[in-house]
Amino acid sequence: MILHIETSTAVCSVALSGNGAVYFNKVSLDGPSHAASAGVYAEEAINVMKETGGQLEAVAVSSGPGSYTGLRIGASLAKGLCFGYGIPLIAVPTLDILAYAAVEKSTMDAETLYCAMLDARRMEVYSAVYDAKLDTVRRTTAEIVTADTCSSFLDKGNVCFFGNGAAKCKDIITSPNACFLDGIHPLAENMILFAEKALAEKRFEDTAYFEPSYLKEFQATVSKNKVFGTTI
Repeated sequence: MILHIETSTAVCSVALSGNGAVYFNKVSLDGPSHAASAGVYAEEAINVMKETGGQLEAVAVSSGPGSYTGLRIGASLAKGLCFGYGIPLIAVPTLDILAYAAVEKSTMDAETLYCAMLDARRMEVYSAVYDAKLDTVRRTTAEIVTADTCSSFLDKGNVCFFGNGAAKCKDIITSPNACFLDGIHPLAENMILFAEKALAEKRFEDTAYFEPSYLKEFQATVSKNKVFGTTI
């Protein structure tokens, strides 16, 4: 079994899976409560594992980008469990988790692209673009939202925007090919596909040195590239 921990945004969630089946799933949408909730949910999931006679093979954690505090809590919990059980750590990018949720919810055609966006304050976001098969079309990028955001994709077809950074685009991106999916959150249950594939391929992190990608790094990225108002 794999324990999944997702704390990259204000939403806190933990899931337990085994061979594609979900044995435990708990989500809190009540705001940043990771310090109080994540450990409790993980303990509940482990109790379910013990009751079913399962064995924990790995812990998967959202690797960001995301909230500094949230990711630190999730990563610390995941590392502690990995060291305690002597099992490997799996990292799943937050935007991949978002994209999975969006594609599952969407009723758009197979040619539609999906732009996952995480809010980095002001008009700044971290984003990545995927196709309907969850293959990456554009890798994670730090950008400042403008009327030209994703214009090269919107000129060719439909693009769905989602995540807590997408709301700031609604009044700016006016292309008829743009659509917005509400209520898409990065959740632990949406990590399962990625984590089980990583386990099968033995793609693990160095538990001692693993660090997630924090949203606070956005300004440093912008300053380094000296680009404002455009995609970096």
